[in-house]
Amino acid sequence: MKLKLIVALVSDDRTDAVIDAARAAGATGATVITGVRGEGLKPSKTFLGLDLTTRRNVLLFLVAAGRAQDILAHIAAAGRFDDEPGAGIAFDLAIEDAVGLSTQLPSILEEGAEQGA
Repeated sequence: MKLKLIVALVSDDRTDAVIDAARAAGATGATVITGVRGEGLKPSKTFLGLDLTTRRNVLLFLVAAGRAQDILAHIAAAGRFDDEPGAGIAFDLAIEDAVGLSTQLPSILEEGAEQGA
């Protein structure tokens, strides 16, 4: 079984929409790392030393490789990544091996079989 890890960096207010979109496209779950910070092309602004940037989250999805591209497309649309500068970014990484998937493995295998992965 070929797996991919999808990593999405999104603003806090779009996290739920991105997770819902990923689930609708076949993701079986997500890990959310909250309260991260990052900078794009332009440095973030501060006011009297207080950070004015919006809160960001890192979302991790372990999915069947055959579903990754479709899930990425759904994530990009829900997060409006291509519509607004700084809205977010998502990418996938190939996973060579994974353990601890006994509860999700039947669903991941089913999704992978449907896609020919």
